[in-house]
Amino acid sequence: MLRLLRMPLVLLVLLVPLLFPVRPPLALLPLPLPHGPPLPRAVGGPTTRPARPPAARWTAAYGRCPGPGRRPDVCGAGDTTGMDLLSLRYFQAVARHQHISRAAEELRVAQPSVSRTVIRLEAELGVPLFDRRGRSVRLNAHGAALLRRVDRALAELDDARREMTDAAGGAPGRVAVAAETLLQLAGVLSAFRARRPGATVRLFQAPVDSMRQHLRTAEVDFALASQPLAGPELCTSRLAREEVLLAVPWTHPLAARDRVTVAELAGEGFVSTRPGHWQRVLLERLFAREGLAPQVVCEGDEAAATPELIGAGVGIGLMPAVARRSLGEHGPVSWLRLDAADCHRTLTLVWRRDAYLSPAAREFRRLAGELLMPDGP
Repeated sequence: MLRLLRMPLVLLVLLVPLLFPVRPPLALLPLPLPHGPPLPRAVGGPTTRPARPPAARWTAAYGRCPGPGRRPDVCGAGDTTGMDLLSLRYFQAVARHQHISRAAEELRVAQPSVSRTVIRLEAELGVPLFDRRGRSVRLNAHGAALLRRVDRALAELDDARREMTDAAGGAPGRVAVAAETLLQLAGVLSAFRARRPGATVRLFQAPVDSMRQHLRTAEVDFALASQPLAGPELCTSRLAREEVLLAVPWTHPLAARDRVTVAELAGEGFVSTRPGHWQRVLLERLFAREGLAPQVVCEGDEAAATPELIGAGVGIGLMPAVARRSLGEHGPVSWLRLDAADCHRTLTLVWRRDAYLSPAAREFRRLAGELLMPDGP
């Protein structure tokens, strides 16, 4: 020891670690991996053993797959512990919007959370559910197959929750309706509010293609459709069949006439709704029957603005007979009949065949049948 003290400081610093080694703390020691020692570098050597998939390696070491939130990267395709309701609802929203950001806005969560949830679900199922191109996502065949079952499962759960809530009593109820034009619901909603003042009402303006999706996912109890909306899973009730008329400005040369043919309208500009709406579908069908295509000079989503735009001279357009009754004979437009077969619309109320309809929803259906729209021009 005395010799050590007499040594130069530099030599002392070098010799002390050799004479008195210190073990590192336990936290700094390398930990064994769950899957055991690494495989030999030489493939096919005498000690080579078959590699295990990530889930099998984890299970062999710990006895189970950890589930979501701990080590999702090692859960294999056979495990479904992460298919909880939240994951399925995230997947459903992304599939509906075909867009991560819009799905996150609907769910009111951060976009990275939605992305991670979908990626985790794909890892657990063992197949991709979306085709990704840059920032866009598109549902593939695997995702479409899963979505059909997820829609049915979540719709049943939502129905069960509403049914149990009604059974418990005390809740005023709710009704949700999708329609192409919301204005026509005003009379029914007024009567419904008078009979069930505490009930919740949700309205969706949607084209007919979106109505089917709203019904399948139980977002709405009813769809009010002016176009055919049928299928083995749907029930329909016809409410009204009414004539569709041609509206023109009072200053238009056709305003002095009572009737007109479709062929005479070949050079006219039309005010119409966007493609897919019943008015646009009917307009294109009538012209196609004559081998023509309509000239649309103004299109939009506000069907209620159509008579004012026509009266201002923007163009002419098709409107249901109920609009004539509402505006009166001295409104902003003049009315003519079209000499064309099938120039009418049929209004139907549609609901899911196996859906649970609350007492509030059944009351709304009854009022719609009684008050929505009388037959006739």
